[in-house]
Amino acid sequence: MSQLLPPRLPHPEPVCYGALRLPSRYMISPLAGYTNLAFRRVCRALGGVGLGTTDLVSARGIVFKSPRSLQLTETAPDDKPFAVQIFGGDPILMRDAAQYLESMGTVDSIDINMGCPVSRITGTGAGSAMMCRPSETTELVRSVVEAVRIPVTVKMRLGWDETQITAPEFAREFEQIGVAAIAIHGRTRAQGFSGTVNLDGIRQVVEAVDQIPVIGNGDVRTVADAARMFEVTGCHAISIGRGALANPWIFRQLTEWEATGSYGPPGTFDDRLGLLRKQLGYYEQQQGIDRAIRLFRRMAHWYLKSMRVSSELRNAYQNAVTPTEVEAVLQQIAAVGPRGMSRDGLLPDMHVPVPSGPVENW
Repeated sequence: MSQLLPPRLPHPEPVCYGALRLPSRYMISPLAGYTNLAFRRVCRALGGVGLGTTDLVSARGIVFKSPRSLQLTETAPDDKPFAVQIFGGDPILMRDAAQYLESMGTVDSIDINMGCPVSRITGTGAGSAMMCRPSETTELVRSVVEAVRIPVTVKMRLGWDETQITAPEFAREFEQIGVAAIAIHGRTRAQGFSGTVNLDGIRQVVEAVDQIPVIGNGDVRTVADAARMFEVTGCHAISIGRGALANPWIFRQLTEWEATGSYGPPGTFDDRLGLLRKQLGYYEQQQGIDRAIRLFRRMAHWYLKSMRVSSELRNAYQNAVTPTEVEAVLQQIAAVGPRGMSRDGLLPDMHVPVPSGPVENW
């Protein structure tokens, strides 16, 4: 067990999105291509997850019943509570998408993406481009909030660039129109995925609202990182993305630390291999085996890096195209084990490799 002082939480009461009470204050961040149903399910099985949110989903795709968009909204009984993150610049489509999601009966909360910095999203007026149109954006968010009974939240960045730090003003306005919570990634759109998060900037958002919870996000990869996020920002909860790809046990570690000041280690090599197999199995249930093998390659890359698997075997996995070939590579990986350490040699706070570049969608 690793030991830290129990956290002095700025807001120790349970986190609630309106009437929705979350089971913990630690959430899975939306990550493009990663936070699908299969990943959410394996994280939840390990414990500690307060809320799981989809990859960003096109409001237009939902309204016009795009199979790909609707598949992103799929959930399961063990994937609760569950939020769908929608994006778009058209208030009518965003409203209609929210109403459709509520009518499904499986969605506990709707999240509006105001933070994606990727040009193909901002070029349509969605994502972080919404931060450049304060009046229009506030009315769009209002239309979504007023269209549904389930809680609506917003995720955004600090602003478009360092000269336009508008998140505090947006947060203040959103609270007034009924937004249930704000999640804030501590970078500007201009930063993209570079540099470090501005914890003081997140704190400004926390101080801008009166009652609704503010969720801090960015660069939380260990329990110590979370402790610093709470201490510096005063946030109510924390959303974790890339850190969870490297260590899906982090949510359980955080809830243990909150309760006792101690927390167990992440999974061993064999635990991670078992988790990889489990997630691939969930993919197969949803996608069919051939598509599952293809789609899982990107996620498998990060599993195998965190397991210290050799580059040769990682490449072999990426080149496997049939179930027989995949199983043969996994058996070889199991037999060889990790490079340079014992099979249980992953330390609780070790910064195992995490994806770099634009995996986070906000």
